[in-house]
Amino acid sequence: MYAVIRAGGKQYRVAPGDVIRLENQGNGTDGKIEFNDVLAVSGEPGQIGRPQSAALVTGEVVEQGRAAKILVFHYKRKKQYKKLRGHRQGYTAVRITEIAFDGQKFTAPELPKKEAKPKKIKPIELEEVPQVEAKAKSSPKKATAKKPVAKKATPKKKR
Repeated sequence: MYAVIRAGGKQYRVAPGDVIRLENQGNGTDGKIEFNDVLAVSGEPGQIGRPQSAALVTGEVVEQGRAAKILVFHYKRKKQYKKLRGHRQGYTAVRITEIAFDGQKFTAPELPKKEAKPKKIKPIELEEVPQVEAKAKSSPKKATAKKPVAKKATPKKKR
């Protein structure tokens, strides 16, 4: 089951559960996005897509951010002209949750909730406090003596 949608001037082939990166969809969305411009829908696996006017694709915003920097370098040879600009395109990552058409709904499976692992706290009792024991007589390690550096022989100057 898949659908072809148009968003941000581009076309995307999506299925329930897919995560796609779209051009920035604005901050006004509260987590849900509906795509009304559906170009084609495939009802069963392996079936060829057909145009649908009453189809609806819904998704939820996963994250919003900016892509990696693209460097734009302008250069004219022999004219001492160089210009370097950078650009980062904003994006919105959307997870497709449902494709609905002709009274049928194809939904994505729910994502499992991530549970925070509880921290292990070991209770400290008075008996468990490590006691500082005097070490048995141990001889301290002696530092190795450094060898003197041999002087270089310098030739005598003639007078």
